Amino acid sequence: MRRIRRRINPKRMLVGEPLDTARLGETLLPKRLALPIFCSDPLSSVAYATEEILLILALGGVALLHLAWYAAAAIVFLLVVVVASYRQTCHAYPGGGGAYVVSAENLGQTAALTAASALLVDYVLTVAVSVVSGVAAITSAIPALSDHQVGLSVAFVVLLTVMNLRGVRESGRVFALPTYGFVLVIYLMFAVAAVRLATGETIRAESADLPIIAEGTYTGIALVLLAMRAFASGCTALTGVEAISNGVPAFRPPKSRNAANTLAAMGALSVTMFLGITILAMVYRVHVAADPTELGLPPGTPMSTALAQIGRATFGDWHFLFYLLQAVTAGVLILAANTAFNGFPMLASILARDRYAPRQLFNRGDRLVYSNGIVLLALAAIALIVAFDAELTRLIQLYIIGVFVSFTLSQSGMVRHWKRELADPATPAAARIHIHRRRAINAVGAVMTSVVLVIVLVTKFTHGAWLVVIAMPLLFLGMKGVRRHYDQVARQVAVAPGVRPPRPSRHHVVVLVAAVHAPTLKAVGFAQALRPDSLTALSVAADEAAAARLREAWDAHDPGVPLTILHSPYREVIRPVLTRIQELAAEESTDILSVVIPEFVVGHWWEQPLHNQNALRLKARLLFTPGVAVIDVPYLLESARPPGTAGS
Repeated sequence: MRRIRRRINPKRMLVGEPLDTARLGETLLPKRLALPIFCSDPLSSVAYATEEILLILALGGVALLHLAWYAAAAIVFLLVVVVASYRQTCHAYPGGGGAYVVSAENLGQTAALTAASALLVDYVLTVAVSVVSGVAAITSAIPALSDHQVGLSVAFVVLLTVMNLRGVRESGRVFALPTYGFVLVIYLMFAVAAVRLATGETIRAESADLPIIAEGTYTGIALVLLAMRAFASGCTALTGVEAISNGVPAFRPPKSRNAANTLAAMGALSVTMFLGITILAMVYRVHVAADPTELGLPPGTPMSTALAQIGRATFGDWHFLFYLLQAVTAGVLILAANTAFNGFPMLASILARDRYAPRQLFNRGDRLVYSNGIVLLALAAIALIVAFDAELTRLIQLYIIGVFVSFTLSQSGMVRHWKRELADPATPAAARIHIHRRRAINAVGAVMTSVVLVIVLVTKFTHGAWLVVIAMPLLFLGMKGVRRHYDQVARQVAVAPGVRPPRPSRHHVVVLVAAVHAPTLKAVGFAQALRPDSLTALSVAADEAAAARLREAWDAHDPGVPLTILHSPYREVIRPVLTRIQELAAEESTDILSVVIPEFVVGHWWEQPLHNQNALRLKARLLFTPGVAVIDVPYLLESARPPGTAGS
């Protein structure tokens, strides 16, 4: 018995076997998996939010570090309000879509596209910032890797891409361990610190005795602006909160309740971890700076992150716990990008459904995920990482503007949504009490996030955030342009009801001939089966000798089709053929001209460059010729045929 060879498919090895659409329900997420998938970004943000506050306050020296207490308290209050606000969105919009859908239904398409452009930019930044900060945690533990941050960051983005292409549920199982591990180790660190401090120990960070060289004297308005900037930088703790409201359809039933409960759990964990890390940073007197010279250190000295300093000081001689903290921190920071890998493709799919993005983004891939959106996000994030040389301090300045734009529009839209519900006479009296409460929550959220948005814009604009301010309008205009194109296409191809397909009364066919061989004869046979009004063969020869040889071979096979040979003394092929076909298509006796192109197909990528691409070039040019239809007749060579089969 002949053994049939099976070709190794690299794609199947990476992403797995395709899933039937009927199995879409099997990919729905329980809360225990939804938490690490949708909440890894806000949970991991606590690893660097406190550090961002201290970095800004360090510009004014040690005397201003006490302001971190006030910034942290304001951020906690804001986080509670935003979580409560988005819980209302989960219940009101179980179909997902978050800020885009809420804005579209309540504020109009301009607001919706503004929210969408903000979220798309934010998702790309989430991947870049999360991965780069995770690599920073690795280099804090292993300083020897500091020179390879760009390469490591790109490699982790590629790894995340492959994992997400395998499917949401499968990736969730992988991502659950680092996320839950991070939470447990952080709380273990709090417990150890509480015991040691309660017994009277004095714990100090390794940087506690390092002086902070202030850049200037901050008083009056300058002090207020610096405090506002520190608060704005610390608001990175809120990134990713909206992801659950975008992905409500991915939850198991009851979808809205499960999503809202998961959001509440995430809020509780984020608040307690952020507060705990900030308290320990202040008690341990952690000093950080963007430049080591600001701490009196030699230029180029590797610097530990604030969380790494807290962990090293807390665990003391228990070095394995410190390295465990760094490992889970790096893991959850890198996997925090997974929030964007779920939010970006889903939002892009909704935009494509509404014809504001290319339709390819609407389709699910083999593994029932939006593969095109995942790949597009990865490419954008890699470009950003390379462009900014994987420097977290520069990337973080671009962050959170998009977040608060979408926050403000979403909460404003929810206020109008509840107002419309109250105006509806059919709304039961018992429900009106709850609607008033929900509207109040969303109103407070809208006011607070709009105030923070102004603060973020003012304090971050000159530090690099202007790039985001430019990128968002460009995306907005791009989405408008895509919609305009699709609308134009729809108008041009529309037909009135009852219109029957037109039948050409005069159909002429031309078969292009390069040589007399099996692919050509197969194409001629196909053309004869069309039963056209006229059928001719067309070829190009560089000289009389070549033309004579071709005609002799043609007559020897006698295919029953007249052959026209165009002379091309300059050895051109494409131009003479196009000119002749355009002449034939323009003749009054022609309703439609079909051009049949024989083409043999190779099975290996390295064989393709060994053959000229005249057929491909001709097809591309003929597509723009009015009244011409292009028919490709493939002839499979042995390398392209499935094992065990014969024929062309």
